[in-house]
Amino acid sequence: MATVFPPEFAALEPFADWAVATEKARYAKRIGSTMDELDAFYNTAFPLLKDGTEYLKAVSMDDISEPDKHLLWAFCALVTVAFSVEAWRQPKVPDTGAASIDAVFEPAV
Repeated sequence: MATVFPPEFAALEPFADWAVATEKARYAKRIGSTMDELDAFYNTAFPLLKDGTEYLKAVSMDDISEPDKHLLWAFCALVTVAFSVEAWRQPKVPDTGAASIDAVFEPAV
Protein backbone atom coordinates (compact mmCIF):
# COMPACT_ATOMS: atom_id res chain seq x y z
CA MET A 1 0.00 0.00 0.00
CA ALA A 2 1.41 3.38 -1.01
CA THR A 3 1.76 5.96 1.71
CA VAL A 4 1.52 9.71 1.42
CA PHE A 5 3.47 10.74 4.53
CA PRO A 6 6.83 9.75 6.04
CA PRO A 7 6.47 6.53 8.10
CA GLU A 8 6.83 8.42 11.39
CA PHE A 9 3.55 10.17 10.61
CA ALA A 10 1.48 7.19 9.50
CA ALA A 11 -1.37 8.32 11.78
CA LEU A 12 -2.07 11.05 9.22
CA GLU A 13 -2.68 8.61 6.35
CA PRO A 14 -6.50 8.68 6.75
CA PHE A 15 -6.23 12.45 6.23
CA ALA A 16 -4.07 12.40 3.10
CA ASP A 17 -6.70 14.48 1.30
CA TRP A 18 -5.74 17.41 3.56
CA ALA A 19 -2.21 17.49 2.09
CA VAL A 20 -3.01 20.01 -0.62
CA ALA A 21 -0.51 22.42 -2.09
CA THR A 22 -2.27 25.77 -2.03
CA GLU A 23 -3.85 27.97 0.60
CA LYS A 24 -6.92 28.45 -1.60
CA ALA A 25 -7.43 24.68 -1.86
CA ARG A 26 -6.95 24.22 1.88
CA TYR A 27 -9.50 26.95 2.58
CA ALA A 28 -11.97 25.37 0.15
CA LYS A 29 -11.43 22.00 1.85
CA ARG A 30 -12.14 23.56 5.25
CA ILE A 31 -15.30 25.31 4.03
CA GLY A 32 -16.51 22.10 2.37
CA SER A 33 -15.94 19.97 5.46
CA THR A 34 -18.18 19.22 8.41
CA MET A 35 -17.14 19.98 11.98
CA ASP A 36 -16.83 16.24 12.60
CA GLU A 37 -14.32 16.02 9.73
CA LEU A 38 -12.41 19.09 10.95
CA ASP A 39 -12.32 17.74 14.51
CA ALA A 40 -11.06 14.33 13.37
CA PHE A 41 -8.23 15.86 11.32
CA TYR A 42 -7.32 18.39 14.03
CA ASN A 43 -7.38 15.79 16.83
CA THR A 44 -5.00 13.56 14.88
CA ALA A 45 -2.67 16.21 13.43
CA PHE A 46 -2.32 18.61 16.35
CA PRO A 47 -0.58 16.13 18.70
CA LEU A 48 1.94 15.45 15.89
CA LEU A 49 2.72 19.12 15.25
CA LYS A 50 5.70 19.45 17.60
CA ASP A 51 7.43 16.32 16.29
CA GLY A 52 6.47 17.25 12.74
CA THR A 53 7.98 20.70 13.11
CA GLU A 54 11.26 19.23 14.40
CA TYR A 55 11.25 16.66 11.60
CA LEU A 56 10.66 19.28 8.90
CA LYS A 57 13.39 21.58 10.28
CA ALA A 58 15.89 18.93 9.21
CA VAL A 59 14.49 18.67 5.67
CA SER A 60 16.14 20.59 2.84
CA MET A 61 13.55 22.58 0.93
CA ASP A 62 15.81 22.43 -2.13
CA ASP A 63 15.27 18.70 -2.63
CA ILE A 64 12.21 17.97 -0.46
CA SER A 65 10.68 14.53 -1.06
CA GLU A 66 7.01 14.05 -1.92
CA PRO A 67 6.18 12.50 1.50
CA ASP A 68 7.89 15.42 3.27
CA LYS A 69 6.08 17.91 1.04
CA HIS A 70 2.76 16.25 1.88
CA LEU A 71 3.58 16.44 5.59
CA LEU A 72 4.34 20.16 5.26
CA TRP A 73 1.07 20.74 3.41
CA ALA A 74 -0.90 18.76 6.02
CA PHE A 75 0.48 20.96 8.77
CA CYS A 76 -0.39 24.03 6.70
CA ALA A 77 -3.93 22.62 6.55
CA LEU A 78 -3.87 22.20 10.32
CA VAL A 79 -3.24 25.95 10.61
CA THR A 80 -6.15 26.55 8.23
CA VAL A 81 -8.59 24.54 10.36
CA ALA A 82 -7.33 25.54 13.82
CA PHE A 83 -9.58 28.57 14.39
CA SER A 84 -12.60 26.67 13.11
CA VAL A 85 -11.98 23.97 15.70
CA GLU A 86 -10.60 25.99 18.59
CA ALA A 87 -12.73 29.13 18.45
CA TRP A 88 -15.58 29.28 15.96
CA ARG A 89 -16.86 25.68 16.05
CA GLN A 90 -17.89 26.04 12.40
CA PRO A 91 -15.99 25.79 9.09
CA LYS A 92 -16.72 29.38 8.02
CA VAL A 93 -15.61 32.55 9.76
CA PRO A 94 -18.62 33.79 11.73
CA ASP A 95 -20.52 36.80 10.38
CA THR A 96 -18.54 37.06 7.13
CA GLY A 97 -21.29 36.26 4.66
CA ALA A 98 -19.87 35.50 1.23
CA ALA A 99 -16.35 36.75 2.05
CA SER A 100 -13.46 34.64 0.78
CA ILE A 101 -9.68 34.51 1.00
CA ASP A 102 -7.39 34.67 -2.00
CA ALA A 103 -3.64 34.31 -1.68
CA VAL A 104 -1.81 36.48 -4.16
CA PHE A 105 1.42 34.49 -3.85
CA GLU A 106 1.87 30.87 -2.84
CA PRO A 107 5.00 29.40 -1.26
CA ALA A 108 7.32 27.68 -3.72
CA VAL A 109 7.08 24.28 -1.99
